[in-house]
Formats: sequence, structure tokens, C-alpha cells
Amino acid sequence: MNSPLARALRSAGIDVIGVAARLDVDPKTVQRWMTGRMPYPRHRDALVRITGWQAHDLWPTLPRPTEQPAMSDEVRIVYPHRSAVPTDVWARLLRRAVHEIDVLAYSALYLAEDATIPALLQDKARGGVRVRIALGDPDGQHIANRGDEERVGAGMSVRIRTALVSLQRLTTTPGITLRLHDTVLYNSLCRSDDEMLVNSHIYGRPAAHAPVFHLKSTSDAGMVATHTKSFERVWGSAKPSKL
Repeated sequence: MNSPLARALRSAGIDVIGVAARLDVDPKTVQRWMTGRMPYPRHRDALVRITGWQAHDLWPTLPRPTEQPAMSDEVRIVYPHRSAVPTDVWARLLRRAVHEIDVLAYSALYLAEDATIPALLQDKARGGVRVRIALGDPDGQHIANRGDEERVGAGMSVRIRTALVSLQRLTTTPGITLRLHDTVLYNSLCRSDDEMLVNSHIYGRPAAHAPVFHLKSTSDAGMVATHTKSFERVWGSAKPSKL
């Protein structure tokens, strides 16, 4: 079973028996949900809480409301942690790019290890999209500090060097540029034109355990614009990768 609900439950580390016990339903009912049957609304709400996924990610056929929640015009989805983001969300975002793609992270290893992403970035660049990737300098002081914060020591630099194996070779494609930065990152960013996935950073915790916000720009003074300006400052101080 590879339905969105099945993937979400696997990501959350919960099996059919555990879900059935929490929701007080028969395990066969849970299995039917995982193979496509739509749960009752109260059960859908409970599954959203259990998995951390949004309802429309679990059940894409759900009718969408005519009005979005009013917390912000730019906020589309909030994921409680990066591992709750469906794996194809990153690729779908990048495929929509027409003009620009920007990636800002320490290692972005989760993107580098996705078999579809490097080829997708090359295809976009060949189609005229400007692609800029800013990763942490594995020899930088701030990267060493971040490794100490997460209690992984040199593991942070190792992750960056591993990502560079996949991402640096992309720079042979015209339109793709990779630089290394040594800055304190409060967020990692993945931008596709006027859309952006923002992974916040929490002291002492891996970025994979921190929330991700899916934003879509609605004005030149909104959150996407603010994060884009932050990217430009880091990019301006970053150096070309020669590893």
C-alpha cells in the first residue's frame, strides 16, 4: 500500500493496530482507509492529528473550501516537521518554476539524495530557469557551531560534503550556480518563483524536526519577499564552491 495515508502512517511510525486502537475502530477499517476508502470526518480529523499531514495531502480528492484560513494570505500549508512533508512536494514545487529556483541550507542532503531532484534542476536550467544553490561551507566556523549544537560534531560537515557530491556536478549545466556560505541560518529555504518552502531552525534540534511553511507571495512586502531578501544577503557573501 502506497497511498498518502499509508505513507503518512509509516512516516509517523504507527501501524494499523496502533491506529485502530487510538480511534477505537476495527483494524480492517484502517486497512480499507489505507487502500482508498474515505474515513468519516471525525476520523479524518484524528488522522491529521496523528500523522501531522494536512487533510488535502492525505486525501487529495477532498473538496477544497472556497475560503482559506485567515492566519495569513501567504501561508498555504504548515507542516509540524520536515519529515511530515510528502516527499513529492519538493519536486512539485520545483517543477512549477518558470524563472528562478533558490535553495539555501546547510546541507540540503534531503534534496541531494532524492533521485529526481538533481535531474529536475538540470532540466529547469536548460529551459532557462536560473538555479542558485547556497550550502554551508563544510570548513566554516558557523557550520562547526551548528554541528556542536546538534551534538553531531563533524557530522554536519560530512553531510554537506555528501550533498556536494550530488549537487556540485550540476554546475556543469549552464544556469546552475552553487556557492558556499558560513552564516547562521535561522531558516532553510527552497524557492520556486513566488512560492517557497521555509524550514525553520531550532537550537539543538535537526532541521528535519522543525516546522516547514509553504508560502506563496501575495505582495512585495510579504513573508516570501522578506525571506528572498535574506537569501540575497547570504548569496552575496557566499563564495564559489571549489570542493
